[in-house]
Amino acid sequence: MQLTLYADYSLRTLMYLGVKRETATVGEIAEQYGISRNHLVKVVHHLGKLGYIHTSRGKSGGITLAGEPEAINVGEVIRRVEPNFYIVECFNESANGCPITPACLLRGMMFEAYEAFFGVLDKYTLSDLLENSEALRGLLENGAAVESRPIADISRTQRDSI
Repeated sequence: MQLTLYADYSLRTLMYLGVKRETATVGEIAEQYGISRNHLVKVVHHLGKLGYIHTSRGKSGGITLAGEPEAINVGEVIRRVEPNFYIVECFNESANGCPITPACLLRGMMFEAYEAFFGVLDKYTLSDLLENSEALRGLLENGAAVESRPIADISRTQRDSI
């Protein structure tokens, strides 16, 4: 199972806002992570529609967390920002063309793995991801986050999935 970059950027945006704890801009976050501003605009817009962040326009505008980090569940965020979790074809009822579905046991095993995956993520909140906020702040303020993972290291498949 692999999360899309959209989900990754969603979590990283929330983490950035949780570390900063004040208004930030999309450009600032994109620069700190070395990611596309255009892609991040889409992520931020969606996070705002979902109620995770507040957005404001204008000269003094920007984005902030809409709630406390303890109230933002990681599993819930992933469920709400990922387009689907069709781990195997038969998870997609409307497009399932697998001829062995009625007798196949793979679907049950994959569903069990899916539930275990979210069972772990549901145990954590944004607050848990911010336990080392001083270390994160240091990396972000010094530009080390950009240096640690150049965009060239991201596969074409990952870039295209945004």
